[in-house]
Amino acid sequence: MTEQSMNASDVMVSNVITVKPDDTVQDVAALLLVNQISAAPVVDGSGKMVGIISEGDLLRRCESDTEHRRPWWLKLLVGRMILAGEFVKEHSRKIADIMTREVVSAEPDTPVADIADLLERHRIKRVPIMRNGRIVGIVSRANLIQALAVCRNRSLESHSISDAELRKTLISRLKGEPWFRPSLVNVTVTDGTVDLWGMVDSPEEKRALCVAIEGTQGVKDVNDHVRVQSASMAVPPLF
Repeated sequence: MTEQSMNASDVMVSNVITVKPDDTVQDVAALLLVNQISAAPVVDGSGKMVGIISEGDLLRRCESDTEHRRPWWLKLLVGRMILAGEFVKEHSRKIADIMTREVVSAEPDTPVADIADLLERHRIKRVPIMRNGRIVGIVSRANLIQALAVCRNRSLESHSISDAELRKTLISRLKGEPWFRPSLVNVTVTDGTVDLWGMVDSPEEKRALCVAIEGTQGVKDVNDHVRVQSASMAVPPLF
């Protein structure tokens, strides 16, 4: 018995605050502070997203005396093109020159697991959610943490399931794990309380068993009787 997986539309923030490419850096900085957000999508006059501006883009600025400072010999190594690009980002007043143009986005029906992959792979903190070329929401790391809290609350709710059905579910789940050896471990269920019996090769496998059982809906408690096999108890090699 499993819950339907959540998509981006289930956790995204819909009332997205956006800015325009010709907005000034100071106005956008004030907007981020007032609304207590760390980034905002940049949209053009037709409502199309053309970039995103974040705290990271405003980190190096001449107004706050935080622009890059390098010794002359390092400037020679960095190269004129990179130095020119940095100068623009540090001194331009327009968001169009400061924003990040290559934006990683997703659609409303994207599973939250895929959103987490995008955040991790691209090392970003948020993903705009697009529909037909228009931004309809945004999912941040905080939104995924909120979703995690909701899942935890749901898992604590009571579920009507028989002991036999629960045992079948547990065994099926364990058999799908590469570290589980069904010939050495047995599972019994009484009034929702699970007893684990048998032997494993390591403390990590023992803990993994308990975690797998504890995370299954319908389980009220777990009694762990599993032993960790010592080296002296191991089966000797045939050759």
